[in-house]
Amino acid sequence: MTSSYRVRRAQLYIPGDDPKKIEKGAGLGVDSLILDLEDGVALSRKVEARQVVVQSLAALDFGRSERLVRINAIGSGFEADDLAAALSAHPDGIVIPKIEEAAHVQWASQRIAEAEEANGWTPGAIRLLILIETAKGIVNLKEIAGSDDRLDALIFGAYDMSSSIGATLSRQETEMLYMRGAIVTHAAAFGLQAIDSVFIDLHDLEALSEAAARALHMGFSGKQAIHPRQIEPIEAVFTPDSAAIESARRLVDAYREHQQQGQGVFAYEGKMIDMPLLRAAENVLARARAAGKLA
Repeated sequence: MTSSYRVRRAQLYIPGDDPKKIEKGAGLGVDSLILDLEDGVALSRKVEARQVVVQSLAALDFGRSERLVRINAIGSGFEADDLAAALSAHPDGIVIPKIEEAAHVQWASQRIAEAEEANGWTPGAIRLLILIETAKGIVNLKEIAGSDDRLDALIFGAYDMSSSIGATLSRQETEMLYMRGAIVTHAAAFGLQAIDSVFIDLHDLEALSEAAARALHMGFSGKQAIHPRQIEPIEAVFTPDSAAIESARRLVDAYREHQQQGQGVFAYEGKMIDMPLLRAAENVLARARAAGKLA
């Protein structure tokens, strides 16, 4: 569904009621900042958090960072006021947690469309990113992923998901393989990005890098972060290095040369190359291009 690829290697959550953290986050240069009105804010501070988020979006320069607001879940009783407040500040997108059916996405999209029309904003410019973090959300993925043209990304919430199905997460999170695979598959089928769950250990950056690498290998395009120190390890994993870029470029060039010679499958550097390997190389180049490492 996405008409253009926006790089979202790392997405950093910031509590919506903490103006100092928001100001600091605005200067980090992370791909996406998510000003949080949901889990990061106590029930008694929801109203204050809305005000802080609106003021911050209006006053701060976020540089290259995407400006997102996570509202509370549909049915929480907070979602309508959250969305109205967020839209008054014209963010780049809205993040919705605990999506379980297509109607949840369509409800938000309709209200965003109304705000765009009322304010003379570009139709469809404010994007939607949604969290899949319950069993029902997984079961309804096909309908959810195809629900609306405003939808950009499916985000996995491993910790809420483990609670939803009664699982206990191990270090490797093998209990979540089916859910991760379902999200990546449906995202690919509907032209969406798949973004992996947060990693809650703030100090084990090596384990974070390993988790990010597993997500990359599964087909995720980025991972969520809950602390600034997690940004660099995540972005490093999801950004192709120079060697990977050069290898992919050589493979693509070799494929084109053999195509001109009328050859389909061909041997290259000890491997048989066909369309799936070409697509993998093109994906590497696309990620490099999106990250600004390739013209």
